[in-house]
Amino acid sequence: MLGFFLVMKAELVRSYIITRRYWFRTLIGLGIGYGMLMVLIGGFIYSGQSIEGTMGSMGDPAKATNFVLGFIIGLFAFGIVGMFSQGLQGMASTGVLEQLCMSPHGLITNFLARTVVSSVTTILSSGVLVWLVARSVGGELHFDLLPVLTILILTFINLLGFGFMIGGLVLVVKQVGQVAIILRMLLFGLAMFAREDVYGKNILFDVVMHALPITDAAVCLKYILIKGQMNASGEFVSLFAYPYFYYLMISCVIWTTIGVAVFKYMENWSRYKGTLGSY
Repeated sequence: MLGFFLVMKAELVRSYIITRRYWFRTLIGLGIGYGMLMVLIGGFIYSGQSIEGTMGSMGDPAKATNFVLGFIIGLFAFGIVGMFSQGLQGMASTGVLEQLCMSPHGLITNFLARTVVSSVTTILSSGVLVWLVARSVGGELHFDLLPVLTILILTFINLLGFGFMIGGLVLVVKQVGQVAIILRMLLFGLAMFAREDVYGKNILFDVVMHALPITDAAVCLKYILIKGQMNASGEFVSLFAYPYFYYLMISCVIWTTIGVAVFKYMENWSRYKGTLGSY
């Protein structure tokens, strides 16, 4: 545990130094992200009559906010899983992966610390973007610290477990990282369009959706920030009494167990075969 905090401290210091040294790049990145989201809203929401007749116009900022929030959640999932797939591929091809494995803290600890720091940075910058866009389109975000923080932590744990599983496969089957791009795009799309009303039509479909690591997280986060924890009848129902919250908790336990077990097994197997750094 001490090793994890030491590595995380080193990552925090490194991130701070890079942000302070290249502060102009950070501001430009936020500006570009804001502009891109506004363009996407204009193309997919406010011009939605030609795409889907039921999607409203400028008078429905809630749909724009929903779209943006889903987009940000999708990017978050895309980035975390990418650290374990394309990140490991890049490290294997440059020889960095073997150096991390020889560190006294081990590969899992190093990757976990890097992912935590990267995720916190992403959440902070994404939160600023969501707030700016919501204000720009006249939308409203209902921020409740404890439920939001709980869902963000559970989402991170869930994606971490899924990412460890993908990363373990990359350690052994090197080219599986290319397939992971498709999986990342799938998670991205699911986060954008995950809604409570898509459930309940088919049992098999519901099982598959609940099994995926991002859908329940996206539904819960939208339930807090956009709906203000109000159900379909307009009554306040706390997140902790919301059924999708418990689906998310079960998903976290399952994916974390599977992910860490697969990653550890594949790491040991690749060490034994001497193929850890090969690509």
